[in-house]
Amino acid sequence: MPDPTALEHADAMIEKAWGRPIAELEKAAIRRPVEDPLLRAAMHTRSYLTVVSNSVAVHRERLHALTRPGHVPAFYDLDRITESASALRTAHGESNTALQAIRHVVDARELSLHTQDGLGAERVRAATARTAQSPRPLGLPTGQAAPPAAAAPGLPVVNRR
Repeated sequence: MPDPTALEHADAMIEKAWGRPIAELEKAAIRRPVEDPLLRAAMHTRSYLTVVSNSVAVHRERLHALTRPGHVPAFYDLDRITESASALRTAHGESNTALQAIRHVVDARELSLHTQDGLGAERVRAATARTAQSPRPLGLPTGQAAPPAAAAPGLPVVNRR
């Protein structure tokens, strides 16, 4: 049995996180993108991963065709082999990056579900409220505005003739 592809890993992660089959999740992400933005992000990254997975398959087949057993590559084939190997390596890197992005979205969903209830939610709301305030220097009372920054004196211009 061949190794599972990155797309199969992504499908398994998404199905496990949302608890529904991919076909249903695709429809839900298209119909109601505002209700679950994390699902929309995961499905958008999954569609990119689908394209990259097809690219990996094409480059792998091309490389296998150019380096099949018993075949001696011609001089002009060496460039094509190098380009195919490089493209395959790039596609694998893009595939792993997309898979990692989906993993981060799934982790963010799990964290958001845990923080909606309990002390974590209070901390998130408090941190959000703190970041909405304008920053001011430490030690100043709340009602007092920050003093303007002092301008540095200009250096005298010296004629070096």
